[in-house]
Amino acid sequence: QVQLVESGGGLVQAGGSLRLSCAASGRTFSSGDMGWFRQAPGKEHEFVGLSRGGGNTYFADSVKGRFTISRDNAKNTVYLQMNSLKPEDTAVYYCAARTYSSSRFGPEFFDYWGQGTQVTVSS
Repeated sequence: QVQLVESGGGLVQAGGSLRLSCAASGRTFSSGDMGWFRQAPGKEHEFVGLSRGGGNTYFADSVKGRFTISRDNAKNTVYLQMNSLKPEDTAVYYCAARTYSSSRFGPEFFDYWGQGTQVTVSS
């Protein structure tokens, strides 16, 4: 059974930083994509960033320059480093993965999801 387990969420003041981790088990994603989405109350899932199997990373315009993604394929883990956090970054953050690499970033193109971790940024 495939599991994605996020950790690292919490409460932080605006301007602060958090690092989210997503550890996968049950299958390897080393050649596939691992990414992050978020969902604020009353809103749809929003793409945050993606680490593609080939090594390239992509980010939503709203987080570009503030968030970075890294991955450790040996640990089957992807990380989201979030700096200069803003109150509008408040959301539940979800890790998502697929065993192949694709340029399609919509949530419907990901096969595996974590349970989510809450990030709250206070002003």
